[in-house]
Amino acid sequence: MPRNYDVRAKPKMMPPHPGAILRDDVLPALGVSVTAAAKELGISRQLLHGILAERLPISADTALRLGRWCGNGGDLWLALQRDRDLWDAEKRLARKLVAIPRRRAA
Repeated sequence: MPRNYDVRAKPKMMPPHPGAILRDDVLPALGVSVTAAAKELGISRQLLHGILAERLPISADTALRLGRWCGNGGDLWLALQRDRDLWDAEKRLARKLVAIPRRRAA
């Protein structure tokens, strides 16, 4: 009988938006303004403001830029966005997901 192994437990609370981490932790710690950060990252101030306001997601392109800028790699920023997106989608699709049957390989 095959075993199921959960790689990660589902978070009980909504994961933070990467923009919240940038806004509340990274920019203040670096002492950098939004304008200066956008210029150094090579993105528009409008894009950065949208991310900081949690209205826009982090794209792969932006994740790579942030990872280089912060020195922690793009994977971290993309993983933060993925976790938030999956949380949102699961809540939005909860009723529809229950109706989808599970299939198992023979």
